Amino acid sequence: MGEIKSGAIDLCDIAMLNDYLDLVEDNNARIARWRQANER
Repeated sequence: MGEIKSGAIDLCDIAMLNDYLDLVEDNNARIARWRQANER
């Protein structure tokens, strides 16, 4: 991964960050569905 402070971030770094953020969002949605199903 590139150095953020120096500004040396390439497209691959940005793609990896986007993938991570998508995973976090997906996991949060899964947790919310699980809670909804199990809190009855």
